[in-house]
Amino acid sequence: MSVNLWHDLEVGPDAPNIINVIVEIPKGSRNKYEYHKTSGAFKLDRVLYSPVHYPGDYGFVPQTYYTDGDPLDVLVMTNLPTFTGCIVEARPIGLFRMLDKGDADDKVLAVLHYDPFFQEYSDYQDLPQHYLREVEHFFTVYKDLEGTRVEPVGWENAAYAKERIYFAIDHYWDMRAGRLNRPVPSPAAILQPQNQAQPQPQTYEHE
Repeated sequence: MSVNLWHDLEVGPDAPNIINVIVEIPKGSRNKYEYHKTSGAFKLDRVLYSPVHYPGDYGFVPQTYYTDGDPLDVLVMTNLPTFTGCIVEARPIGLFRMLDKGDADDKVLAVLHYDPFFQEYSDYQDLPQHYLREVEHFFTVYKDLEGTRVEPVGWENAAYAKERIYFAIDHYWDMRAGRLNRPVPSPAAILQPQNQAQPQPQTYEHE
């Protein structure tokens, strides 16, 4: 029996405080791997044109769907890289807001839940400022030589990141139920999780 990591894996054991992250790109890599949502395989999408590498393990949260039409992106702080396809439990501590071609392309910043090195980090402001500048610099310039300029917007705290995770979960179930023909709510409107039943459609294939 095949498993679709996007649809079949739960959001996390205590979402949004502890979330599952499917690692697509290990820390230190220039290879841009992506999870192919219909086949369940990992594909080398491209190699970064710019001489930079990912400053943490990069992946997505299962059973989420964001405003860019993909699962919610996460950058996980690690001391050592994991590997493509690894499932890790992570704690969100902030969110980096950015625009890619004018569209929101937010990145949740998280730390490994079971790594004692990160136990004292509960918000992005707890991190060394230099690391935050590294993350900002990477996402600002990593597409430069591809002819795409990314516009940084700024950092948001852990509470904001968790609100966006709630939104992405609700948005996912709306997508599965075919209810996305209405305007996407603004971030200010997503303040509390909605206690609604989660539909379980029998068939769906995301292109």
